[in-house]
Amino acid sequence: MKIDQIKKLHQKKYRQEFGCCLVEGEHLVLELENAAKHNPKLAAATLYVTSDYADWSSPFEKVEVSAKQMASMSDTKTPQGILAVVPMDAIAPTNHEQLTAIYLHEIQDPGNLGTILRTLAWFGGFRLLLSAGSVDPFNPKVIRSSMGALFHVPMELDVDITTLPERFNAIGCLDMEGASLSAPEFKACDCYIFGNEARGVPREYLDSLNAKAFTIPGVGLIESLNLATAVNISVYERQR
Repeated sequence: MKIDQIKKLHQKKYRQEFGCCLVEGEHLVLELENAAKHNPKLAAATLYVTSDYADWSSPFEKVEVSAKQMASMSDTKTPQGILAVVPMDAIAPTNHEQLTAIYLHEIQDPGNLGTILRTLAWFGGFRLLLSAGSVDPFNPKVIRSSMGALFHVPMELDVDITTLPERFNAIGCLDMEGASLSAPEFKACDCYIFGNEARGVPREYLDSLNAKAFTIPGVGLIESLNLATAVNISVYERQR
């Protein structure tokens, strides 16, 4: 890609137009290269480096650029001097129907999504379903906060919440009035729904899905848990 096109990948509309996203920094590039060992589609990525990384050994095509060009492509204030342009359709394979599903409804915070991806990658055995209107998982902030977990979690985008009963036998959700996460029924679910940071999941959807309600026991001194924290606790309990 041309430098001017790469600059545009900071914006979602151009990521969608070009079908690519940015992976920036030494750690994330290493994670990308590790993922490419198991996902041949990632071989189509292109690596851009400054002279500081001219000797970097990589399975990807490598293009050396000036520090000024790197600064213009970078999404960070102090770029390390190494980034990759990656085809988005190669990042997260979707053919993992046997895995337990985590469905996120219209979540907005890039940090929350990145943290959730790290948790799912750590425990394994999960796939991620995102509704329309959710934060773009290829947003540079999501990619950075996921610390490379994005490359290891099967993902499906723009999933209509009303289609879930057709695909899953038992759907679980969190509710202050629900049964404890330690209840045997919790582990019997094959899909778990979590909602928007401020609004949660609309009650009418939960009713139509016949979702089983569970709660994370606590002393109740605050109104709620952070979304990523709630997902993390639920995933740990599901795998425990």
